[in-house]
Amino acid sequence: VQLQAFGGGLVEAGGSLRLSCVASGRNLNNYVAGWFRQAPGKEREFVATISWSGAKPYYADFAKGRFTISRDDPKNTAFLQMDAVKPDDAAIYYCAVGASFSRWPAKDGNEYTFWGQGTQVTVSS
Repeated sequence: VQLQAFGGGLVEAGGSLRLSCVASGRNLNNYVAGWFRQAPGKEREFVATISWSGAKPYYADFAKGRFTISRDDPKNTAFLQMDAVKPDDAAIYYCAVGASFSRWPAKDGNEYTFWGQGTQVTVSS
């Protein structure tokens, strides 16, 4: 599976941005999709994940109420809608998919099998 993330860019604080993650090489139907981010000088952190059926989205505390993860399996695409963006949201955002996890929610990045290249989100205050 190859993943390509795009949609990042410069956004004003309080604004919105929609990230997309397009998969090729295999259908995503049976994969859990997740978003992670990494800011300069910080470790990668979990943002959100969604089950293969789309029925179990789960968010990091900082993302709850502001971010929405979704997926469109016929289009082999996962999304991260970012609203009410804050300066602290500035980071490189990565999408990832995996098929086997030890527990739900799938917050452990080490359990994801395939990763996209990342898309930069910059927030102006």
